[in-house]
Amino acid sequence: MGSASKDLQMRRRYMKVASPVIVTTAVFAFFGRVDAQSFSSLYTSTAAKDCRVKNTGQDGSVSVCPGKAGLIVLVTEDDLRQTVSVGRNQKAAENEPAASSGFGPFNSTTDTVEWRATDGKPFAIIQRWHIADNQDMDKGGRPTDKGLMVVTRLPPGPVCHVAYVDIRANPNPNEIARKAADEIARDFKCGKDEVRIVGSRGRAIELAKP
Repeated sequence: MGSASKDLQMRRRYMKVASPVIVTTAVFAFFGRVDAQSFSSLYTSTAAKDCRVKNTGQDGSVSVCPGKAGLIVLVTEDDLRQTVSVGRNQKAAENEPAASSGFGPFNSTTDTVEWRATDGKPFAIIQRWHIADNQDMDKGGRPTDKGLMVVTRLPPGPVCHVAYVDIRANPNPNEIARKAADEIARDFKCGKDEVRIVGSRGRAIELAKP
């Protein structure tokens, strides 16, 4: 048998042995990358029944609500406007940038807080806000609400708004907000980076960032 034939046979025997190893290695490498970026959503409530609520005036209140991973959610309402912050305790949450990040028009959040996490560790929250549009009245003469998804980054590091998604202007605002949280929140530099407008712009963005 010629040397060329022997070389061909050796290559075939090598491929029979090596191919499963190569395939197995590739599969484990693929799933390893997926596991390393395995995102999930957890949920908590800011409804009054689930929080410690203290009234601070006619239109004011402070709600301390249980969160995830030892964090609390602080919802502060004053003059029909809300702010939301997160911290290890109320004092810590009050000192975060998010505690003073509000909107000019009357506004409120829904009761559900979505926590985006990787490997079970939350790094951002997503909330749906209602912002009153005084230029668009309903039949009863009341301002209509414009919906906004707000993505807020979490510790380690400061807590602040990182992205806004206009609900009416986008057919899939929840998915867009999750993607923004996953890709932006952890590297966002509060006080330096500008809040991102993600997806199509609509009236809610105009009200949030006049």
